[in-house]
Amino acid sequence: MPQSSDPAHSSPAQRSPAPGMPRPRPDVVEQPPGDVPWWAVVSAVVAPVAMIGGWTLAQSQQASFDPVRSTISDLATQASTAPWIMGAGLALTGVAHLVTAAGLRPVPRPARIVHALGGAATLAVAAFPSDVAPGAHAAAATLGFGALALWPAWSRRRGTTGVLRPAVATGASVVLLALLAAFLLELWQVTSDGRATGLTERLVAGAQALWPLVVTCALVRSARRAQVEAVRPTAMP
Repeated sequence: MPQSSDPAHSSPAQRSPAPGMPRPRPDVVEQPPGDVPWWAVVSAVVAPVAMIGGWTLAQSQQASFDPVRSTISDLATQASTAPWIMGAGLALTGVAHLVTAAGLRPVPRPARIVHALGGAATLAVAAFPSDVAPGAHAAAATLGFGALALWPAWSRRRGTTGVLRPAVATGASVVLLALLAAFLLELWQVTSDGRATGLTERLVAGAQALWPLVVTCALVRSARRAQVEAVRPTAMP
């Protein structure tokens, strides 16, 4: 029997879009629904607040502290006025990264593992101050900075749109790695006498703390948009 030409009996792939509606592109798919729990949103907010707020409060307790030249770790040494403030800030940031990594379900698992590794390393930085255990502190800081700079690239999904699009995810890692390189060049006094070590470290640490919040907000927004589209009545033929 000849196949019916009635649009109502045609398959979804055969149906033409309603007038004025964009034709779907077969090479682009929407990113997975942003099934991000509320507690992951909270932890994503906590990370930059704890990191940036921690160093801001800690350095305000030391009148002679130079935030442009001196590092964040200097605020957690026993020689500082209130080392517990920066220590608590680092620890809270590490826990926040761990919780956020657990809740970013639409993100590929390898990226979440690397993100969690960065959170665990940040906890280790808090546990091993640079003046008490310099070797362990340096190793934890290296691992933490590296993991938090690389996890966005692992979060890319081919054929997706939004924050997990390869160009966006990889671009985020490129920017974070560039900031990390600038900090290391200052730390090792390659380009100068280290006069901007503290500033460059704050730039990379702040950006790494903020990126999970950007991803979380984007995924939540995508999920809400998908819900609206799901309940929107379809146009009659």
